[in-house]
Amino acid sequence: MIAIREAWKAGLLGREHWLRNIVSGVIVGVVALPLAMAFAIASGVKPEQGIYTAIVGGLLVSLFGGSRLQIAGPTGAFIVILASVTAKYGVDGLQIATMMAGAILLLLGITKLGALIKFIPDPVIVGFTAGIGVIIWVGQWKYFLGLPKISGEHFHERLWHLIQALPGLHVPTTLLAILSLLLVILAPKIPGVRRVPGPLIAMVVVTALHSCFQFDGVATIGSAFGGIPQGLPKMGLPEITLPQIIELIGPAFAIAMLGAIESLLSAVVADGMAGTKHDSNQELIGQGIANLVTPLFGGFAATGAIARTATNIRNGGNSPIAGFAHAVTLILLIFFLAPLASDIPLCALAAILFVVAYNMSELKHFKRMVKRAPKADVAILLITFGLTVFSDLAIAVNIGVILAMLQFMRRMASSVEVQLMVEKELEAELRMNGHVHLPPGVLVYTIEGPLFFGAAETFERVLAQTHTDPGTLIIRLKRVPFMDITGLQTLLEVIEQLRKRSIVVRLCEANEKVLGKLDRAGVLQALGSQHYHADFSGALGSYAEIDKTQG
Repeated sequence: MIAIREAWKAGLLGREHWLRNIVSGVIVGVVALPLAMAFAIASGVKPEQGIYTAIVGGLLVSLFGGSRLQIAGPTGAFIVILASVTAKYGVDGLQIATMMAGAILLLLGITKLGALIKFIPDPVIVGFTAGIGVIIWVGQWKYFLGLPKISGEHFHERLWHLIQALPGLHVPTTLLAILSLLLVILAPKIPGVRRVPGPLIAMVVVTALHSCFQFDGVATIGSAFGGIPQGLPKMGLPEITLPQIIELIGPAFAIAMLGAIESLLSAVVADGMAGTKHDSNQELIGQGIANLVTPLFGGFAATGAIARTATNIRNGGNSPIAGFAHAVTLILLIFFLAPLASDIPLCALAAILFVVAYNMSELKHFKRMVKRAPKADVAILLITFGLTVFSDLAIAVNIGVILAMLQFMRRMASSVEVQLMVEKELEAELRMNGHVHLPPGVLVYTIEGPLFFGAAETFERVLAQTHTDPGTLIIRLKRVPFMDITGLQTLLEVIEQLRKRSIVVRLCEANEKVLGKLDRAGVLQALGSQHYHADFSGALGSYAEIDKTQG
């Protein structure tokens, strides 16, 4: 309950702050209603399940999360993976996967791994969010245009069948959908209704039109789902089996990673807008609890919703009270307005998702990155985007992250330098040690950068190619921030190879962490304690000492 505690410390739970937070929560609840139903239908479940997710998930994240401004619920980012899980494993499978994802998020938060999620590179995030946007957009053609049910397991198959079915579009449905789309886009620009959410205006206007004229063939929530139950669901646990758990590990992990990324991005956006500071690990704990509990009440995966969180802040919300008010508003709406939802045309919800898909695609950012980013980053962006659209979201994210890691390691390895230091570079240090020239038979190398497995080959190759065997070789480690076991093992092998060539190796200037690793790996023992020195002067010694060593 860090968010509540922080709000309490900041004096934001006092009565003077209640009204602004309640008003903000009511506005966000009204905004959330059409989105929750649209996301639920697109995910392959009933519209009321989206509302249950927004109520339970939103309440628990406000209570246990790490940001006092976060509004949680179903989001567009989940649609692709949730729809595929629902199609393959049914609603029970979706709810089990959600609970498993909740457990993963809870574990990530408890083990304080929240900060690691921030290290997922931008090309991967932009690639998969743009891919999700494309899939959502194409996936809503059926409802937007009133097309018949489309078959096909893969994206390209569904797209081809949709294109073939375009001549059979339903004209009244399409016209209502276009009107909805225009209202969603243009409503914020109309004087007098700017503060009313565009999705709500579109849903109300198009529903009223259909209720008045009852257009033939227009699919509605009532005709497709039998309406929305008036009230809240009973608590129940889906039937869980071990084979299901094993099969759903992959989807659950993808849901957890996606939820973690979106919730933390939303918290960062909230911090930037309001000047607050969230707790990443507590936020994951809150998201984990929400996803563990929400399926017990008929819901599915929830996460921090950037648009709703931003709406909360813009309307004066500054404490978890707004999140509670958002949940209460949805409860009241489902109790008193559920019968009216039967006439909501599905094409209106599809139009809302068209706008959500466009916003998710971040088209301008995508194009700018393609034009300006380094070629390797552009390749990662396009590969992640392509795999998201044509293969699988989990595969896309995993491969995108792996490629980004490999690219990072390549860059890190190329930045590590093993340089032979010439006498002119050492002139000042030699003078301080009483020398005019570098003693004969002595070579000095310096390593700059981390000596890890990616750079080990460079180190080994450079040191193995000394053209004339010196009597003493000094390796300066002052600019080595860390070593891994591969780097340590390579260093040990190089020392042994040089010893066989009767070359004395001396190490110097390692920092405390690197020195500890050299000791634990047995490098200092193999080297001999007299051949490690804290500073360069000690490693250089005197002419007599070096002559004695080499003699």
